[in-house]
Amino acid sequence: MVNFLMKICKFNFGEFEEQEFRKFLRMGMIFMLIIGFYWSLRPLKDSVFMQLVGKLWLPYAKTVSVLFMLPFVAFYTTLVGKYSKEKVLMTMPAVYAVLVLVFAVFIFLAQSKICTIKFVTYTVGYLWYFFVESFGSVVIALFWAFAADTTDPKTAKRGFPFVYAMGQFGGVLFPYVICSIPYWCNFTTDLASLLVLGGMALCIPLLVKYFIKATPKELLTSFEKGAVDSAKQQKPKKGEAKFTEGLRLLFSHKYLICIFAANFIFEFIVTVFDFNFKVAAADAFSGIELSQYLSKYATSVNIVSFVCLLCGVSNVTRFLGVGVALAAMPVVLGLALLGFLTMNSLNFLFILMVGSKAINYALNGPALKQLYIPTTADVHFKAQAWIETFGSRASKEAGSLFNMLLKPMQDWLGVAVGKARYLMASGFIGFPLVALWFVVAVYLGKTFKKAVNENKVVC
Repeated sequence: MVNFLMKICKFNFGEFEEQEFRKFLRMGMIFMLIIGFYWSLRPLKDSVFMQLVGKLWLPYAKTVSVLFMLPFVAFYTTLVGKYSKEKVLMTMPAVYAVLVLVFAVFIFLAQSKICTIKFVTYTVGYLWYFFVESFGSVVIALFWAFAADTTDPKTAKRGFPFVYAMGQFGGVLFPYVICSIPYWCNFTTDLASLLVLGGMALCIPLLVKYFIKATPKELLTSFEKGAVDSAKQQKPKKGEAKFTEGLRLLFSHKYLICIFAANFIFEFIVTVFDFNFKVAAADAFSGIELSQYLSKYATSVNIVSFVCLLCGVSNVTRFLGVGVALAAMPVVLGLALLGFLTMNSLNFLFILMVGSKAINYALNGPALKQLYIPTTADVHFKAQAWIETFGSRASKEAGSLFNMLLKPMQDWLGVAVGKARYLMASGFIGFPLVALWFVVAVYLGKTFKKAVNENKVVC
């Protein structure tokens, strides 16, 4: 069976050795559950929040999530400083599983109108929004830090896109099915979906434990351990990790600043797209129907991403290099921004969001993750957490602050004129950011290629 799968994957991802393929297959199973869990939470995140709080408060929810993320990342940094990466990767999904079940109770009480106290329902809505956002920022970043710390650049070129493909398959398989359970069963709340997700998250630590036990030790060697100057790298002792260490590392090298910028610009532009899409969806649907519609969106994103990977989109990275893959994204998003400014309907916004997210997961994501390979373990687990947590959160916050302009513009100028001015401002800000992103992508591609060719750590 394994040999048959290797033959199928040869065209799309390259030729693997058997044990190497088994390693990435196990890693892909972990990522499939992580992505399936997360993408099932995402439709419920927005749907539940809009039901409990309101659709126009979405930008404020992103603002609150940024504030809550500060102590959360401090806690995460302490964990990766005191405990092994394997233990943290096994512990955090288990904690999220328990918390999903706790939230299930409160969300059931609010959706079933047993609890109608606005302060309580609003608090649950905001905490639920942050809960889902934190999983996407920290656990996924932790997984890729673990993956980068156990993989060399040569095998990552073919292995990481394969792992991404399995992750997207999880996104295809789970969201629509899990989020549609209440709709199919004629329930009035999302309780059934949340109970299934709690059990699903408990399986992630078991797969991590199996991966570590079954994978040969020689296949768990990082780039830093094999680099010619790795012996010079000074690693902190356990317990010495500081909350600000990742931030210090981030601003100590322009390579990391540019990775931050690439993440920031993409998320800013897509946050503007996303807000307009969610508002349009909430105007058309409500209740569990809204949850199901957003789950269709989540599944569609992963279907398109999965098809792109199966059709060999990852070959852009494998044959043309990481730099080409990175530089392609600002071009694609620039065209998407042009479409956003000229067309406005729920169906178009659906297609726009699916396309933007899918190409990011299929092409940009694997390329960005490879950028961390020629870096030290400190960068993997500390600077990367700041980049992918606060970089993503800060960009979404910036996008949310911009989105907050829509309502006062419409109140002041009228619905049509206010929306037109809002779109005009989107173009004035968006297109210069896309141009900057292209320059950053070219620099990252050249620096990564040089580091790998010379077998040196960038930072």
